[in-house]
Amino acid sequence: MTDPIQCLVVDDKPLALDLLTDYVSKVPFLQLAGRSENPVEALNWVGERQVDLIFLDIQMPQLTGLQFLQALDRRAQVVLTTAYPEHALAGFEHDVIDYLLKPISFERFYQAAQKAQRRLRPAPAATPRPYLFVKTEHRMQRVDLAEVLYLEGLQNYVIIHTATEKIIARQTISSLEASLPASGFVRVHKSFIVSLAHIHTVERSRIFIRGAAPMVIPVGDAYRSAFYGRL
Repeated sequence: MTDPIQCLVVDDKPLALDLLTDYVSKVPFLQLAGRSENPVEALNWVGERQVDLIFLDIQMPQLTGLQFLQALDRRAQVVLTTAYPEHALAGFEHDVIDYLLKPISFERFYQAAQKAQRRLRPAPAATPRPYLFVKTEHRMQRVDLAEVLYLEGLQNYVIIHTATEKIIARQTISSLEASLPASGFVRVHKSFIVSLAHIHTVERSRIFIRGAAPMVIPVGDAYRSAFYGRL
């Protein structure tokens, strides 16, 4: 069993601090190393204690989260927590693991924790299969992943778009997402998963897929920060 990830929670708002502390306690592979409403105090803690991961607010007195990142000098990994989406790009320039917009649900927090686990406690690399089988109306059909442009969810069905055909799989998009290699595909909307290899350009909240029809995939608000982190 690997050692738990030692977490520090930093936020000048007591309610936000209590919420994130509670979330940390619910994730088996996270352990609370400390919590602080004072970013200067928290920065000193990082130099004195073992801290692997920091959940860090941006808008704080004395020291903003972005100033904290500059002073941190990569001594620990960081997940930013804020009510202000305009700081996302600056955060990812500092190679933060994720960017959580308040109010933060536990589901979204857990996704960020899993990303931190993959970076800080990586599992042994496994070679992903270059294909998968999906259940269509009358048969099991092989899908070569290199040919998949994007996937579109429609209630209990998924349309798998390739350059040459559309395959209708009889399952939900969430269940199919679990079968895809995370290195090659990313969920960008509640109804869309795209292949990173086939992204042509990204413009604001739209993804242009090379060879796809229609060629424009929307990026949902809940998925935007994670998507730009993958880019």
